[in-house]
Amino acid sequence: MAVRRYDEMTWEEVRDLDRARTLAILPVGATEAHGPHLPLSTDVLISEAMARAGAERLAERGYEVVILPPLAYSPAAFASGFAGTISISKETATALIVEVARGLAAHGIRRTVIANSHFDPANVQSLYDAVSSCKADGDAELIYPDLTRRPWALRLTDEFKSGACHAGQFEGSVVLAERPDLVREEIRAELAPNPVSLSTAIRDGKQSFEEAGGDRAYFGIPAAATAAEGERTIAELGAILAEAVLAAIEPEAES
Repeated sequence: MAVRRYDEMTWEEVRDLDRARTLAILPVGATEAHGPHLPLSTDVLISEAMARAGAERLAERGYEVVILPPLAYSPAAFASGFAGTISISKETATALIVEVARGLAAHGIRRTVIANSHFDPANVQSLYDAVSSCKADGDAELIYPDLTRRPWALRLTDEFKSGACHAGQFEGSVVLAERPDLVREEIRAELAPNPVSLSTAIRDGKQSFEEAGGDRAYFGIPAAATAAEGERTIAELGAILAEAVLAAIEPEAES
């Protein structure tokens, strides 16, 4: 089966999809500060890479997979103090995702998969709320593998698991693999490590990057990022996405 970009298809091509074997993947990211060296679109780039890698695996299993245009605006309160960040409310994000899923379901594409790499607590909650809303009304099904939770988090890099991973080695590596032209290399190579764990800071009640100790909007080790690590990470993200989908829709096969 093929992987196609939804926005490049015609309406008749969408009409003729095999509804029983079609999955839509929605990349969810943010427009927010990612240090002085990575673009505002970093999370979108990572989510799109995850969606593509996962889609390829699912197509190999015989599914028709369409990749939707990415959602580039999400709750991003932690980065709201930095120029360039655009944060929307949790309620708006939830409503938008639910409406997208329902719109697809109205034309027979009932399963939408969320590929998310933006871990602001409000954004993660908005995704769970969207899943619950779709489940309650029964019109559409949302599948969301949360990379911050087991078992998925344990399969990612040491920096990711440490929680010090915003615009650091983990994210920087993926951007180097996907869009090296968008990385400010001279700045990245000179940035000092910032080992502060964002996940710990969040548990301790911090409400912003500044409060958490990220006065330049990065955490981790940006200078250690490599394209090779990024390629490995993309492959693992794709595997996680595909396995989560198959576990949801083919539980017998995955058990």
